[in-house]
Amino acid sequence: MVPWKMKAIKSCGEEMGKRIQKKIAEITIAIDGPAGSGKSTVAKRVAAALGILYLDTGAMYRAITLKALRADLPLTDEVALAKLAASTVLEFKQNADGTYHLYMDGEDVSTEIRMAPVTKAVSVVSAVPGVREVLVKQQKRIGRHGGVVMDGRDIGTVVLPQADLKIFLTASLGERAYRRWLELQAKGCAVTKDEVEEDLKRRDAFDAGRPVAPLRPAPDSVTLDTTALTIEEVVERILALSSSFCSKQEG
Repeated sequence: MVPWKMKAIKSCGEEMGKRIQKKIAEITIAIDGPAGSGKSTVAKRVAAALGILYLDTGAMYRAITLKALRADLPLTDEVALAKLAASTVLEFKQNADGTYHLYMDGEDVSTEIRMAPVTKAVSVVSAVPGVREVLVKQQKRIGRHGGVVMDGRDIGTVVLPQADLKIFLTASLGERAYRRWLELQAKGCAVTKDEVEEDLKRRDAFDAGRPVAPLRPAPDSVTLDTTALTIEEVVERILALSSSFCSKQEG
């Protein structure tokens, strides 16, 4: 059993602890937020701490975008993009080190989907209704069974509106741009912080203004501003909220 779960259960009586353990194993957590808010990193750590599945929905849209770019498919051809999504097999597989990799048609594309060309185009592809319909169906099917943490932009509003816990992460534009710039630098991408900030501005406006599943917090979500928080602090707050939810269910 993961250390955090053991700690949470030991703080309760034996019988209550067993019931809470079962609730934790079945919990569904939706984490939404704009690019650079830290949602993917946080979601991975929360899932690992709880010992449940992590599903990176953004990676799924990135994979379809990568496939479209490889095929030189016009990003304005919504019919072709929807057909492409419907014919693509996406699988998340956990490696021995505990990390999850995304396989597209049997190929590990976990690194390539994070490259600049995909990042620049993914907002356009993810706004295509036909693409969203295909991927949201897959995401809903996985989330229906519980025991999952999903992150994206419309998880709490569209994919998992019934989620037990909904989190909306945010941060200042400057902080988000800095974080994303550091990520890109680590990958060897030659880009300035100003360029990253401009790209985030564009993506924010596009994601918030798209007609299908726009970026917005669910009415019953908990908003966490991560600007001045470390990843560890954000994770601990979400774990505390998860523990509180499970305890109330058994109270």
